[in-house]
Formats: sequence, C-alpha cells, structure tokens
Amino acid sequence: MPQRVFDSHRHIGALPEFPFYGGPAIRADVTAKETVGAFFADLDREGTERALVLPNYGVPVPDAAFDLNPLAIEAAQKDDRVSCGLWVSPKASDVDRNTEALKLVGESGVKALKTSFLLGGSPTDPDCADEIDRIFTTAAEHDLVVHVHTSPGAASDVDQVGTLVDRYGDDTKIHLVHLGGGMSGHMKLIGGRLFDWIEAGKQVYTDTSWTIGFAPVWLVQEIERRGVGHDRILFATDCPWGDFEGEHARLSAVAKDPELAEAFFRGNFTSLYG
Repeated sequence: MPQRVFDSHRHIGALPEFPFYGGPAIRADVTAKETVGAFFADLDREGTERALVLPNYGVPVPDAAFDLNPLAIEAAQKDDRVSCGLWVSPKASDVDRNTEALKLVGESGVKALKTSFLLGGSPTDPDCADEIDRIFTTAAEHDLVVHVHTSPGAASDVDQVGTLVDRYGDDTKIHLVHLGGGMSGHMKLIGGRLFDWIEAGKQVYTDTSWTIGFAPVWLVQEIERRGVGHDRILFATDCPWGDFEGEHARLSAVAKDPELAEAFFRGNFTSLYG
C-alpha cells in the first residue's frame, strides 16, 4: 500500500431508514460513521492520511443531508488532515436551506460544495437555474470545488452534468465523482469528453470510485496517449457507499508508474484541496 493515501471523497453521518423502490424501509449505509471519533478511527485503520469529508445523503428528505453540514465541519476542524464540503441542493424548493448552508463557506476547513441530482432537479431544468448558478458562482468566488455526483441515465448522466462543465468550468473547479458513473459514463468521459474539456481549459477533475474494472486500465492508456489528464484523477472511496480496500486495489493495479501513483493517491488531492 502506498504511504500517505489521500481520499478525495467520503461521507460522514448516517441516514434514516427509507422504503426505497417500493420495498420495506431499509438503511443501506451500514458502515456509516455517526461521530467524528468513529470517522477518524476509520482513517487510522486504513492508513488514510488526508481526506475530504462530505455530509452523507441519499434519502429524499432534504434536512437529512443539510443537517449533517455541522458534523462535516466538526471533523474538518478537529484535525487539519481533514477538509470538508458542504451539502447544497440544486432544487428551488431548497433555497432557504441553501442560504443557511452557504453562510458556512467561510468556516475553517471548508473546501467544497457538494450537490447531486439524485434527489430531484436537473442541470437543464429552468426551475433549478438560480440555485445552480448560486452554487457555482459562490464556489468560484470562494475558491471552492463543486463536487457533483454522476451516474448513468436521468439527470445525473454525463450528458446532463456535462452541461455544467461547459457552462461553469472556465471559472469554477468541478469534481465529477465516479468517473462519469457506470459503463456509459466511463465511455463518454474516457472516450473523449474528459480530455477534450481539459484541453479546452476547463477546470474539471474526477475520481475512480465505483468504476467498472475496465475503466481505470483504459483511463491510464488514454492519459498516456493524449498526454493530459494525469493531474485530474483522484483516489476516492465514497465510504460508506464504497470501501477502502476495493477502491485502493483497483486504482493501485493500474497506477504502476511511481509518478502516476503519487499524483493519483496524493498529489492531485493536494493541488485541488490544498
């Protein structure tokens, strides 16, 4: 295992049970950490030296994620090896919650704003335009990164989320998690869009959490072929939705070059999150 592993994407806090997909109420985030102490114990066990921690989210209850912003800040202020992101929503119905969350951007340790369309809204929905603009322009003004979920299909698809890179990527640093999300997302990003954006001057980054096995191999090949992108890829676990051991093994298997491993596991995190 490389020493001094830096994790660019993990969560803190547990979510309430919810009846997903018409089934019984369940709680799937079984390894979620509800306290700062338990969170740091995981870092110590893994050997993770630095991390960006984000409020956990995933149930369609707006306050469930917003209420975890103080816990993320607490973790970041307990130890300077951890920075945090604040949960914000693209939905117009969350305008007041966003206002309260954005009051915290000046808190010590805040390095990012986290948003997702899994719980509603769309990058191209006019009803979301004002809150999306507020999120991205606030990030640019405060030199924060906007952390955006990607997954195949619907509003989180790269076809949709990519419009945000086109619109805001000149002025705002954008971290697209999960390498575009799934088979189609990997193909769209690695097949050209990620590298085209970089060559166009967009401040776009991604991590390899949740990637399908073929994707990291191809990603490294394309970095070598295109000659760009080595400074835009970050290691991430997405715990509790991912796991350290699996994510670490997958990226280690392709980052054979010591300079590339240093960039993926540590250097790019330092450049992006300080």
